[in-house]
Formats: sequence, C-alpha cells, structure tokens
Amino acid sequence: MFLTIGGGGYFFIQSWKRSEKMQKRMDRLLLKIPVFGDLMYKSAVARWTRTLATMFAAGVPLVEALDSVGGASGNAVFQEATEQIQRDVSTGSALTTSMQTTGIFPTMVLQMASIGEESGSLDHMLGKAAEFYEDEVDEAVKGLSALMEPFIIVILGGLIGGIVVSMYMPIFKLGQVV
Repeated sequence: MFLTIGGGGYFFIQSWKRSEKMQKRMDRLLLKIPVFGDLMYKSAVARWTRTLATMFAAGVPLVEALDSVGGASGNAVFQEATEQIQRDVSTGSALTTSMQTTGIFPTMVLQMASIGEESGSLDHMLGKAAEFYEDEVDEAVKGLSALMEPFIIVILGGLIGGIVVSMYMPIFKLGQVV
C-alpha cells in the first residue's frame, strides 16, 4: 500500500515538474488554496514587481526585461501573463493596459504602474509596490507561524509523552509481576 502511494506521489511530482500543462494547472490550483493561496499570490506579485523594478532601474529595455520577469515570479500563471504583456508591449500598448488585460494583477499594482508610467519613475513605483507586498507576505508568514505554534506544541507533547510512556511501561509491568 505504501509502495503504491509512494509511487503515485513520485509520478505525480515528476509530471508536475516536466509537463508545462500540469505546471499551469497546479499553479492555478495553488493560487486558489484558501490560506496559502493568498500568501503565494502576494509573494508572486512581490517577486514580479521587484524583478521588473530592478531590471528597469538597471536600464534594461522594458520588452527585454519582461523576458526575465515571468520566470522570476515562480508561478506559471504569472509567466503566461508576462508573455502576454510582452507581446502587447512590443506591439505598442502601454504596460498598465497590458497588465490590466491579464486580470491577475491587483488594483494597487496597476495604479502604481500607471502613475510610474505617467511620471517617468516606473522603477520607483514598482519598487514601492514590491515593498508593500513583501511586507504583506512577511506579516502573513508571522501570522501563520503564530497560528501553527499551538499545534506544534501539542504534536511534540504527544510524541514525547508517547516515548515516556513506552519507556516506563515495561517498568510498570515488572512491578506487577513481582
């Protein structure tokens, strides 16, 4: 039974790694998980905006910078959206308009990018958005770790209690024999 479950898990992970279709499907699913999906979404947005801000600040042209940004987000959904944005921007569309058509970016990022495009400080505004979402991710991780502490304490207490009982049980049995 364990061999079947282990083998199934191994083949699932291998298909997830190797199949582009499976990666997209699983990344979409991971973004919809109730608690961790929001954390993964904010993390991907933070990485996407931070990478684009850094590349743009370094003087890399926007279309070329978008090549690296999609893969840096760590999510196939964002990579697919970045490819769409790159196609739109290379044909002359504005970055904010292209980001808006994908439908995956939050309103705040769209507004910050729009202000950055209009004022000529896109790298600065994307950096501010990245800082905001990085702070959001940090706070969410702190909250999750605070929620998990009691469960970890109960599990460790149960394990240690089980070990203590299993060690003293033979001694108690010897006391009953005598």
